[in-house]
Order: sequence, then C-alpha cells, then structure tokens
Amino acid sequence: MFDLILVALIIVSVTVVMLDSVQSVSRQNIALFSVMEWTFTVLFTIEYLARLACVQRPMRYATSFFGIVDLLSVLPTYLAAFFPELHALIDIRVLRLLRIFRILKLAEYIAEYGFLGAALWASRRKILVFLATVMMIVITMGSVMYVVEGQENGFTSVPISIYWAITTMTTVGFGDITPKTDLGRAIASVMMLLGWGVLAVPTGIVTAEMTSMRIGQRVAERVCGRCGSAGHDSRARFCRDCGAKLS
Repeated sequence: MFDLILVALIIVSVTVVMLDSVQSVSRQNIALFSVMEWTFTVLFTIEYLARLACVQRPMRYATSFFGIVDLLSVLPTYLAAFFPELHALIDIRVLRLLRIFRILKLAEYIAEYGFLGAALWASRRKILVFLATVMMIVITMGSVMYVVEGQENGFTSVPISIYWAITTMTTVGFGDITPKTDLGRAIASVMMLLGWGVLAVPTGIVTAEMTSMRIGQRVAERVCGRCGSAGHDSRARFCRDCGAKLS
C-alpha cells in the first residue's frame, strides 16, 4: 500500500512539474501548484529521512543511485526557497526542472523494473558488441557518403555524414541532409533496409534473456511440499528426492 501511494504521488508530482512549465496554465494555478509542490516536497523529505534512519549504512544509501534520486526530488524546492541568491547563478526554471528526476523513483517501487534491469545487465556484453558493430557500420557508411556526395550536397564533414548515417539507419530520416547523386541514394536505400533488421536485434537479445530468467525463476520456485526440496524442472511431476507429487 505504501508503494502504491508513493507511485501515485510521484506521477502526480511529475505531472505538476510539467504543467508548471506551461506559462498559460502556470499563471492561472500558481497558488495551487505552490501548495502541491510543498506538500510533495515535505512527503518525499519524510520518506528520504525515514530511509536513512532505517538502513544499516545511511551514507552508502545516500550516495547510491536511488539515494541521489531521492535527494534531487526534494533539493530544488529547498534551494529555491532558502537561497534566493541562486537566481544569479542559475535560471530558476532549470533548478525547478530537476524535480522531474522524481520519475526515476518509480523504478524503486515497481518490481518489473528490477526484472528488466537484471535482463539488460545480463545482456550487456551482447548489446555492447551489437552497438560496436552498428558504430562501425555508420562510421564506414558515413565516410563513404562524404566521399560520394561531397560538401556541395550538404555532407560538409565526416561527423555530419556519420550523423546522416545514424538517422538513416535508425529509419528516423529528419531530411535535413539528403543524398543527391544516384550512387548516394542507392547507398541510402541499402542503409534503410538494413536498419529494419538491425533495430530488432537488441529487442531479441533482451527478450531471450528475460525468457531465460523467467524459466529459471519458475524452476527455482518449485518446492516439494513434503521434503522441502527446491529447484525442480518445470516439467517434473514428482519430487526427485522423496517421490512426492509436485503441486
């Protein structure tokens, strides 16, 4: 119940931050947004202090990823209120926008985020190899397009050409740079078709890892009700230690 309430508060708080950036809405609801912001700040501060009081190593939590996110979710409001001189150092809109980091707190209270994170971490080597391969392709093709098209067609440098290769391979295609020669268009067509297949690779890697983890989790959860033996195969009908029927 605590997690569900906190998730709701985070979503409402982030919504208020986004609406506060719309000038027409902000001017009409300045008092309401101020009250809501301080309410959220106080609640998140209590939660942050309670976590520091509960954990065995407060400093370790305070310097962890979620500890820093918790601090960033409350710090901007206090800085803006108690240190007005910061207006001369940083635009207050930028300072207040740091509150958007509260959205990252959702990952701490939804178990599926942890499952997805574990799958990404387990797939990190394969994903890094994939990204390295993609980088080699776009660097090579970008350099080729720089030679083929030339500066007169907008490919003014190799980095600009690589930027074009990335937008083309990801099928984004902003259109700010386009090939003009027949050979350049042929190369662009190949990269577009290649992009369709390339984009599916990381999805397949992570999905396969998540499936493997889910199967392993089901196997680990199968426990014999008679002897307590765990880790049975998902297709097993009887306990391998005592022979009792598995539920």
